[in-house]
Order: sequence, then C-alpha cells, then structure tokens
Amino acid sequence: MPYILSLNPMALLRAWPGSIAQGMLWGVMALGVYITFRLLDFADLTVDGSIATGAAVSVMLIRAGVHPILSLPIAFLAGMLAGLVTGLLNTMLGIPGILASILTQISLYSINLVIMGKSNQPVSVDNYPLVVSLRYVTDGATASKILFFVGTVFFLLLLVAILYWYFGTEQGHAIRATGCNPNMARAQGINTSFIKVLALMLSNGLVGLSGGLYAQFQGAADVNMGRGAIVIGLAAVIIGEVLFGKFAAKRKLAFAFTLISVILGAVIYYMVYQFVLWLRMPSDYMKLFSAIVVAVFLAIPYLKEKRQQKKGRVTV
Repeated sequence: MPYILSLNPMALLRAWPGSIAQGMLWGVMALGVYITFRLLDFADLTVDGSIATGAAVSVMLIRAGVHPILSLPIAFLAGMLAGLVTGLLNTMLGIPGILASILTQISLYSINLVIMGKSNQPVSVDNYPLVVSLRYVTDGATASKILFFVGTVFFLLLLVAILYWYFGTEQGHAIRATGCNPNMARAQGINTSFIKVLALMLSNGLVGLSGGLYAQFQGAADVNMGRGAIVIGLAAVIIGEVLFGKFAAKRKLAFAFTLISVILGAVIYYMVYQFVLWLRMPSDYMKLFSAIVVAVFLAIPYLKEKRQQKKGRVTV
C-alpha cells in the first residue's frame, strides 16, 4: 500500500508527452524495419548501427555549421550507404542476410567513432536551431508544444504518403513481390538482387533519418545509441499489427493504414515503457522488458490462430 500511494499519476501524465514525441521519431525507424521485416522478409540487423550513423552524421554537420534541416537528408543518405553495404555483402558475396547485416553493424561502430571523433557529441538547442528537441515538449509554451506535435504529425503523414505512392509503383511492387516469392519474382523478369539491395538502402535510409531526428531530439549523438534498436523496431511493427491490423485491413487505403499503425506501435511502446519506469522498475531490466514485449506480441497472432483451429476441429 505505501508503494502504491507513493506513485504520482500526475508525474506519469507530465512524462507522457515526451514519450509520445520520442515514439513518433522512432516510428520513422520502425517504418524502415517494416520494409525489411515484413515486405522483404529479410532479417536486417544493420539497424543498430545505421541509426547511430544517421545521428552521428547529422550532429557533426550541425556542429560544422550546416542547418539542422539540411543535415537530415544527408543522414538519410548515410543510412542508405549502410544498407547498400549489407545488400552487396548478401547478393554479390553470397553472405547470409543476417550475417551480412551483423558484419555491417559491427563495422559501423568504428565508422561512427571516426565520424564523431569520440563516443559522444552534444548539440544543444541553446546553440543551434534544431528541428526537434525534448525542450520543445517539456519546457516550451503550450503554443510551441502544439506546433511541435502538429509539425511532427504532418511530417509523418507526408512520409507515409510518399511510401504509399512509392510502393504503388512498379519498383515498389517488385520489392513486395521479391519478399513474397523471390523465385516467382525472378520468373517474371525481376532482378531480385538489385531489388533486395534497393529495399535495404531505403529501409536503412529511413533508419538513418530517424537517427538524425532523435539525435537532435535528445541533444546528442552517441556511438551506443542504436543498441537494441532492432528490438524496438520489431516491437513497434508487431504492436501496430496486433492492435490495428484488423482496422487497417478493412480500409480502402489498407497499406497506408498499415504504415500508420507501425508508427502508432512505436508511440504505444514508449508510452508503456514510460509507464514501467513510472512504476519504478530498475532501469537495468528495461532491455529484458523490451524483449518480453516483442515475444508476447509475436506470440499473440500464433496463439489466436491455434485457438481458432482448435475451435474449428471441435465444431466439426
């Protein structure tokens, strides 16, 4: 009882706007994970390195005098280069996908250190006109908070619209066909090796963009900031599918709603994450919590299907 009484609900409500904002920015990374995990059916662990690469590139460009907005497309290109390396290791050298991505991820650790010169580089909102910052959410006036969330939502919807358009093109359909059935895709004349590399570049480009945004949001880039990012990305994808999958499937723009559900999955993940912290669970257990969340949401569709099959046998 003393423990329950010591919990302050208002503290949780004050912390949630920051968690929602963080989830929205990581939602960009989750879109990249969705492309490889669901559309391409490729286990890509490059994410843990490419998100830090995007952050490092963005921060160092800002510190060199480049406007924070202009640093983001370059962070996107840096992420694309990471995806290119993974794709070439897999398609040209025949290295299995998961191993190729691990090799790239390990290499990026050293590359990120070279880019930053040390393990951590700050970029303060007091010195630079950052696009996003936690200060805008926690310390800003109500008008600035509203402007931040409206601007972020508009950016995410624009990004979803671009992806929806792209995956409706011939090239986008080729990516989906390659992930669905590579043998059939090759039989239809699709260069599956090129398409695989292209999808990995697009995926990690989004991850790099997310890294650039998140580095500005937290005011620093760190060489270890991407550790466990793939777990968060998978959690966002699975949570979005489980909670909003049926809603998205019944809509005319089903794919667009699916992409939005991935972003919402990231937001919900960070809201739950903040709730667990509010319960005063030790921070050392948070990686374990992330793994459990992914495992639970991955198991839910399987258990539902198994239960329905069991009911069907009983009915027959």
